[in-house]
Amino acid sequence: MSACSNISDSTSETLVTKATKQSQLTLEAIFGDDAYEAKKPGSLHWLDDSSGYTVLETPDNYSDKDEEEEDASKPKDIVLYDPANGERRVLVSAQQLTPEGADEPLAVDDYSWSQDHSKLLIYTNSKKVWRKKSRGDYWVLDLPSEQLSKLGGDAGPATLQFAKFSPDASQVAYVREADIFVEDLARQTITQLSKRSGEHIINGIMSWAYEEEFQILDGFRWSPDGQRIAYWQFDTSGVRNFTLINNTDSLYPTVTEIPYPKVGETISAAKVGTVAVTGGATAWAELPGDSRQMYVPRMDWANSSDKIIVQQLNRRQDRNTVFYVDATTGKATPLFVEQAPHYIFDVEDVHWLEQSGDFLWRSERAGWWHVYRVSEDGVTFTDLTPGDFDITDVAHVDEAGGWLYFMASPDAMEARYLFRSRLDGSGEIEKLTSADMSGTNSYQISEDARWAVHSHQSFMQPPQYRLISLPDHREVAMLEDNAALVAKLSQLTLGEHDFFRVDARDGLPLDGYLIKPPQFDASKQYPVVFYVYSEVAGQTVRDSWAGKRHLWHLYMTQQGYLVASVDSRGSKAPRGRDWRQSVYGAIGVLAARDQSDALSAMAARWSFIDESNVGIWGHSGGGSMTLNMLFRYPQQYKAGVSQAPVTDQRLYDAIYQERYSGLLDEYSDGYTESSPITHAKNLQGQLLLVHGTGDDNVHYQGSERLVNELVRLNKPFRFMAYPNRTHAVVDKEGEGTELHLGTLRARFFDEHLRQQ
Repeated sequence: MSACSNISDSTSETLVTKATKQSQLTLEAIFGDDAYEAKKPGSLHWLDDSSGYTVLETPDNYSDKDEEEEDASKPKDIVLYDPANGERRVLVSAQQLTPEGADEPLAVDDYSWSQDHSKLLIYTNSKKVWRKKSRGDYWVLDLPSEQLSKLGGDAGPATLQFAKFSPDASQVAYVREADIFVEDLARQTITQLSKRSGEHIINGIMSWAYEEEFQILDGFRWSPDGQRIAYWQFDTSGVRNFTLINNTDSLYPTVTEIPYPKVGETISAAKVGTVAVTGGATAWAELPGDSRQMYVPRMDWANSSDKIIVQQLNRRQDRNTVFYVDATTGKATPLFVEQAPHYIFDVEDVHWLEQSGDFLWRSERAGWWHVYRVSEDGVTFTDLTPGDFDITDVAHVDEAGGWLYFMASPDAMEARYLFRSRLDGSGEIEKLTSADMSGTNSYQISEDARWAVHSHQSFMQPPQYRLISLPDHREVAMLEDNAALVAKLSQLTLGEHDFFRVDARDGLPLDGYLIKPPQFDASKQYPVVFYVYSEVAGQTVRDSWAGKRHLWHLYMTQQGYLVASVDSRGSKAPRGRDWRQSVYGAIGVLAARDQSDALSAMAARWSFIDESNVGIWGHSGGGSMTLNMLFRYPQQYKAGVSQAPVTDQRLYDAIYQERYSGLLDEYSDGYTESSPITHAKNLQGQLLLVHGTGDDNVHYQGSERLVNELVRLNKPFRFMAYPNRTHAVVDKEGEGTELHLGTLRARFFDEHLRQQ
């Protein structure tokens, strides 16, 4: 019997009985009502002395305090909690955060303390720059005097970025209109430290490409003695602008231009230097080579105020040279070189060990992503996380206690656990996450490593947040258990899920998950919908709660579908350097083959998979892979939803695409072969193409080019353009967006994977 005849019996019960209909998910509840939204504690900051942590809380006397939904515009107290005894104390009241003459307190987006905790820096009125809220207003609260002062002098509203106290809290530095300023809090004077020579010069902030691909926004650093500031400067001249057109928000179109270096095009010239806080000339680092063929992805002070440490990455991104740079002369001295077979997997700041002058460095030089202790002269490297496994994150460095805390999962690629090892390289690695916390864990650890806020989640469990003690991992208090959401989920009729492995054609094991429908019957056949990403930047097979996307998958299982996902080789799974680098120059080729192999292996193992009714969907890189599967393996995939895809790799940004695909003049044939649009002629199944017209990351341009190609080939397909939505395609960009897209996707699969 075919799967489809099992799935849709038109007017009757559609796979579910009347009883189970009472416990069905609806798309309106998932996307429209946010009825299954998980809660989390507000912004939490451990104090430097580990005496407690502070959080934002609505005052007890606020009239709407019992409202379930949190709102950043509500008044907030900053509350201090003592982890040892649970004592709660209002450290800064909402009343103290009310400017003179104002009716309401400041709406706090974020805050930071001075080192001596005598002053508080408040970030408010935040606005988006690219896709993150990095511009707004800053206020300083002097706690002894309770004086609240706005920074920036006569600056207009929401014009400051990245404000930071000097080490002694006497000054605050910030960026205004792409230049760096220092404000003396006592004298109320403002000194401009950099001066743009044109719109193409930006100081103290990142270019679009650096923000997106090197995950860095803040472009300046205070020296430890507070006498100088080190900063980035970008020259975007020669970088061609990409134009975004908004046709709907006004009578005539509005235009936004972003300097966006595509593959093979001119990139921004980046340089770093230091300047005295009293003003004067900048001492620029004398880095070698052509700045238009190099990146400077990381820079900071080198554990002193005499020199900075700078990382210079070549354009191919397979060689990262680390320099010491004299802070007053700019003289650059090479320290060591990090070399990779094809590309440097990631770049991160070094962490200085103040007591020794050594620093911590992450590298996959031995085949796995590990943390090394490096001598100040760059000669001696000691592996602090030895073994055939990747670490996925550094959770904390406790220099006083002599411990490195890190995240890893050597035996289960879908999970994450906390470990620690000795900073001197001695002893054995210890796993700290308790055995009953299988799944995904993360930690916000106090400075002395005695306490942590622990987040735990798994495939079917929303995040829970606990205050724990370390290293015994004992629960001290439950901060948020999401009990209401757990209770709602317990009322749903859901099928089982499994994590599994299948082999690709060359024997390489691939990880996956499979979710079955309720009332699953192994003697029947079911259509299957795959969720895919399969690029180096992400991993889909995770034992974690995936929010609305996961709920949509559960909804589809309730409609009678199997839902599955497989991580192809090269994905961001902790499986070592060879796994990641194997797809170099062939992004989309080998990964697509793995997806095809996985489907074949799954169908051979499980007879309940209906191979004649296979769907696939994904977003961004997953949108590209969806196209690859429909175009490269049309005999296997009947329908696909491709959201915000890169259809031609030459259209994407240079940093990301050249890192994994090579330089265009060396790998031009690879770019052609790896791009989905090259294989559009093979389309046989049903395609729904979705893109936001305001996508500043993966440009709408790519989908338009694919539309033209499909039209030329006379291939039928469906296309949904969301006006002015950016890459995420979410509700904050237009009311009802997520519900509409979730419904569109579900109906598309219903139409093409069910027997009519």
